[in-house]
Amino acid sequence: MDLKIISLGPEPNSMIANDERIFVDTNVFLYAHDRSSERKREIARHILGEIWEKKNGLLSTQVLQELYIGLARKSVPALASTEVLKILRALLSWKIVVNSAVSVLEAIDIHRNYRLSFWDAMIVRAAIQGRAKILCSEDLADGQSIEGVRIFNPFRNGLKT
Repeated sequence: MDLKIISLGPEPNSMIANDERIFVDTNVFLYAHDRSSERKREIARHILGEIWEKKNGLLSTQVLQELYIGLARKSVPALASTEVLKILRALLSWKIVVNSAVSVLEAIDIHRNYRLSFWDAMIVRAAIQGRAKILCSEDLADGQSIEGVRIFNPFRNGLKT
């Protein structure tokens, strides 16, 4: 991704080891472009910049779908579809987990076992399938570990892990 889109400010301590795959949930990408919360925007941009630099980002087809809708319709300000397509194309350089019918069934187990929403269970399933060590999301319990993937909410305590 063009680092002009995800610009870095002064760099606090790194949260990411060079060899750890980080699954990034849709909300982190959305905050990076949302002007309604400068604090969350700054945190999201820093994290995404660090992941781009270390080339250890991971996402799923679900994230790409949600990101298109979120940026084109819900972000403040909403982006033109041509800008959103540019962002999505850049993200194709990341490792992308493709959701399958089996993924859906496995997500149902996660949904039932961990009492997550189905859509959050799909995100967790994709992180597991992609062998992520960390799932960066605002939507799940910070610090929780689900089948070997640690949840990290960067907006809860800033950039501390």
